[in-house]
Amino acid sequence: MEPSDSKSAVLDTYHALVSAFTEFLTVAVHTILYERDIYPRESFINARKYNYPVRQNRHPKVCAWIQDAVAAVEAEMLKCTVAQTSVIIYSSATNVPLERYVFATSSFPIVPLAEIRTPFEDIKGPDKDDSPSSQHSSPPRSRSASPSPAGPSAAKSTVAFVDLAAQFPAVISRLCMLSNKLKPLSGECSFTIAVELRDQPTGEAPIKHSMPWIPSEPGLQRATNTGPSEEVQDKSDTAAQDRSRPSKARKGEYLGGTRTTPVRSIEAGPFTMEVWVEEGRGKLELIDSSKASGTSSETRS
Repeated sequence: MEPSDSKSAVLDTYHALVSAFTEFLTVAVHTILYERDIYPRESFINARKYNYPVRQNRHPKVCAWIQDAVAAVEAEMLKCTVAQTSVIIYSSATNVPLERYVFATSSFPIVPLAEIRTPFEDIKGPDKDDSPSSQHSSPPRSRSASPSPAGPSAAKSTVAFVDLAAQFPAVISRLCMLSNKLKPLSGECSFTIAVELRDQPTGEAPIKHSMPWIPSEPGLQRATNTGPSEEVQDKSDTAAQDRSRPSKARKGEYLGGTRTTPVRSIEAGPFTMEVWVEEGRGKLELIDSSKASGTSSETRS
């Protein structure tokens, strides 16, 4: 891990906040891969980051993949469209998600793309004469957008990097400790990185041609509406009427998991992040099937 050049800097721009987050995300990914034994532990080296001992995979292709993935996350976060980033561990045999490490940044400020390098106190807040309808809508992506959903004052709109660097090791330490509390992974596993977009019109999915992102499988989608919403002409057909009613948004089956473990939250000025781990149903089913196959083999012997 290379030392940061911004250790003494004041993070007073949105670009600086995103850079601090993605730098930390890189360290967290390497830590998760080491602690969950995704790659042989011999392939990791000792390193230091935030004045704290960490692990880093030394395989060039693994490092390159993580670097490219985090760069893609950073590009989307600079558009203020990302609500949370997830590191997903899944079974290589079935592609079923087993664990999901969630880094929620939905409370990050929302600023226009043209002002991501503008100090927060220099970004004008919304006009006091705004209409009532606009006061209850999402902040527009314009010059007058508020630097955060809550509109923090200039005094609370900056944070020194050393303040974050003092809290990041606590998250890394907690991730290391959780490896002893989480149920062990069974079989060969791999990982991927996914982003979840904000609930606003500007959060368009980055899945166009030549983009590094692809849509997640339905089980990892946050909410989907099923069923048509058209009216039924034949009022006597009650079954058709039931089918015609718009159903409620339904969360993907792999989201939330069967067990959620909080890791830590960070609040430092405009930098607000929550981290937690979700253990999926597929993980427990895989463990149960492994135990069952082991029991049957013992019985036959």
